[in-house]
Amino acid sequence: MTTVTVLGLGPMGHALATAFAAADHPTTVWNRTPGKENGLTATVATTAADAITASPLVIVCVRDYAVAQSILDADALKGRTLVNLSGGSPRQARAMAHWATEHGIDYLDGVVMATTDAIGGPDAALFFSGPADVYEKHRSTLAALGRNTRYVGDSPGQAAAFDASLQDMLWTSMSGVVHMFALAKAENIEAADIAGHAKALLGFFPDMIDLLAGQIDSDRYPGDHGDLDSTAATMDHILDAIRAQDLDNGVLSSARAEVQRALDAGHGKDGFGRLAAL
Repeated sequence: MTTVTVLGLGPMGHALATAFAAADHPTTVWNRTPGKENGLTATVATTAADAITASPLVIVCVRDYAVAQSILDADALKGRTLVNLSGGSPRQARAMAHWATEHGIDYLDGVVMATTDAIGGPDAALFFSGPADVYEKHRSTLAALGRNTRYVGDSPGQAAAFDASLQDMLWTSMSGVVHMFALAKAENIEAADIAGHAKALLGFFPDMIDLLAGQIDSDRYPGDHGDLDSTAATMDHILDAIRAQDLDNGVLSSARAEVQRALDAGHGKDGFGRLAAL
């Protein structure tokens, strides 16, 4: 079984080390603050360099890329594989990969799309990107972290790009959810009374995502299921209700401005997917 080192024992790093040890991978750990190794079946290194040299596969999971860079020892890592699960932007991932290449380090960038209690189980999803041969070499070891591990491409920033894109959808949608509750409350509707209707409305989202993906990939935007002219009219009605209650309208106004750009360019009869091509 491949020996693994985990640098960083915050909640996620601790969960990663636990999963590797549970899968019978000899595990070495290190953390800047001692004492966080409690409950782990692992060897505790006294320095980051000692932890790195203990294993051919080194996982770093800290707050961000800057912290990761500050604790990594390039000389100790030379000839080993570094997997960064700290999370960050595609640009940061590419910069880290460039640094690793310059120092003779095999590099994979990764993203954990799971809570700590899901790590090692069937619901944990992880994305990895970087050289395909490096991923294949360590694929079975990384599978200890979750059954839904996915290799998404040889560009080192690809995993971070998947994460940023999905998180963009999540937090924009969550902003819409809390704004829905704010508007409902202003109109004397209890949150519990509208929540069920909101969930029912979102039932069409999976099909809509597939529809828009097909439009964008084919660069064809038929408005058969609703064109941008009608979308603009609907948004205007909603904005009128929001402004009447003196609520913040920034998010929907920005979306409405994007629709207007499409209308001004002559795309009023196109579908919503056209906005991705502006």
